[in-house]
Amino acid sequence: MSSAPAGPLLIVEDDATFARTLKRSFERRDYEVTSCAGLAEVAALLAHTRPAYAVVDLKLAGESGLDCVKALHAHDPTMRIVVLTGFASIATAVEAIKLGACHYLPKPANADDIEKAFGRVEGDVSVPLAGRPTSLKNLEWERIHETLVETEFNISETARRLGMHRRTLARKLEKRQVT
Repeated sequence: MSSAPAGPLLIVEDDATFARTLKRSFERRDYEVTSCAGLAEVAALLAHTRPAYAVVDLKLAGESGLDCVKALHAHDPTMRIVVLTGFASIATAVEAIKLGACHYLPKPANADDIEKAFGRVEGDVSVPLAGRPTSLKNLEWERIHETLVETEFNISETARRLGMHRRTLARKLEKRQVT
């Protein structure tokens, strides 16, 4: 059952297979779907379309989906934007919401999850609080990711702020992709 009315939808996703799958799912729900792979294409599309909804992958090839969220929100502050990511972090969730996203979902997310997120206007106080302690590796990763966001994904400046060698940071980032 649909919680949000169908309308123009933009999917910003660099994984062509996932983008096609989402596109087909939303077209079956009567959305008018347009998809693109990055910020340059978003800017070109916004010149002649006005989507009511957008699904944005946080990590696009060589760029941050947060830039797309910012551009989409600037284009139309009423647009319902849902951010998807394979590596959820508190820092990026907060930034996405600050920049205009209405919701933030970890992958894998399907059309049902995304459509519910479009329809959500208020927070949910019944969400269970995490009872397990965060591991040291996760705390380190969240701090690295937070600093990356602060430095607009500048690796050298992030390494300097964290007090680590640039190559060490690069190796850590290779092991766990930033989204």
